[in-house]
Amino acid sequence: MKRIPSSRGAPPSPGAPLPPGVLRRKELRRQRRSERLRQLWRILVFSGMSVGLGYLLLRQGWTLREPNQVEVLGSAVVSRDQVIAAAGLRFPQPLMGLQPRLVASDLMGALPVEQVKVSRLMLPPRLRVELKDREAVARAVRRTDRGPEMGFVDGLGNWISIRQHMGIRSQGDLSLLVVGWNARHRAVLAQVLKEREVLGPGLKEIRFEPDGSLWLSTTQLGRVRLGPPDARLPRRLEVVAHLSRTLPATMKGARPQLIDLTDPEQPELSLGARGASGSAAWPAPPAPPAPRPAGAAAEAPRPAPAGTQ
Repeated sequence: MKRIPSSRGAPPSPGAPLPPGVLRRKELRRQRRSERLRQLWRILVFSGMSVGLGYLLLRQGWTLREPNQVEVLGSAVVSRDQVIAAAGLRFPQPLMGLQPRLVASDLMGALPVEQVKVSRLMLPPRLRVELKDREAVARAVRRTDRGPEMGFVDGLGNWISIRQHMGIRSQGDLSLLVVGWNARHRAVLAQVLKEREVLGPGLKEIRFEPDGSLWLSTTQLGRVRLGPPDARLPRRLEVVAHLSRTLPATMKGARPQLIDLTDPEQPELSLGARGASGSAAWPAPPAPPAPRPAGAAAEAPRPAPAGTQ
């Protein structure tokens, strides 16, 4: 008897139709490949458009094309042309190519201003420069290789040349004189100028000696030696303010010739009145009490030095 071969497991003939499950899987794979290609093209197209648009905005849209796009605020003496010249701006100027900190530094060094703030604005594109004018508060003298140079200082202790002073405002009558100005003294000078009203209306001179010691000259106290401008300077200024309020009335018109506050807790006065001269100690105002640890016993009061009031 002739055996008929079984068709189980045999490959389908080339002309036989595929099962429905196989066709469905092939169609899904084809659709996924098409979707990936479409997404890839979308990404490429949108990336190219973004790069092109960004380039156009940076090179063409966010560009300073004329001086009117530079805003200058807060100054009564500095013009837009001066700001443009000091910052070295050339038109057209890409806005994103400007670094606000560098522009502010250039303006601080070239213009008579105390503060500069620079910001970039995008819509519409413009550069905003906010200035605070310097105000001369005192006359000043500094030592140079060519001899003494006259000038002025502002409230922060910055030097103002005579040429710069022609275009700025002055505060008060400029009766105060700063002698021996140096760049390293700016912070100390600003601290003294800040306490000017507290020190009394008779402050006439602030002097920095070549060795670094600081002197004051007032109509009420005469010459006051503050010593080195170290961490004890605030205490010394506090003692000067105290003496300016109490000393003239107590000494009954005998104005001191010299006050040494190198040690602010033991001021030394050199007196001169009616042709007589001498020295005396004067009590300093009490220093602020140091913080006491919790639970510590109160310290017994110390007896006052002999001769103090």
